[in-house]
Amino acid sequence: MKELTLETLLAVFEEIYGFWLFWGMVAAALVVTVLFVWVLIRDHKLEARTLVQAELFAPVGAVAAIVFVFFMTSSGLRDMGGPIDVMMLVGIGAAGAVGLTILAYVARALVRPPRG
Repeated sequence: MKELTLETLLAVFEEIYGFWLFWGMVAAALVVTVLFVWVLIRDHKLEARTLVQAELFAPVGAVAAIVFVFFMTSSGLRDMGGPIDVMMLVGIGAAGAVGLTILAYVARALVRPPRG
């Protein structure tokens, strides 16, 4: 593989997660993103209190993302081979942390009415 293309990445992710799980995760991410933008437009701001409460879920999201990837790839920490593996692990954890933080913010914002 000389070049890394979008088609190659899609094929790899579909192979790892399966067609339905991968595209289901993509759809869920799009729905949460659209809801997040809608909440921002509705409230005209990012509420600090709600964001701080949502950030409490970040460590849970990081650990869950890492465990999920290790489960789907049938690997673990003992299979880490070098610096790129550590960077990927940190990236996966960061993505899980940010994703669950945004999901928690959206859920909290949708449960309570906007403050006038």
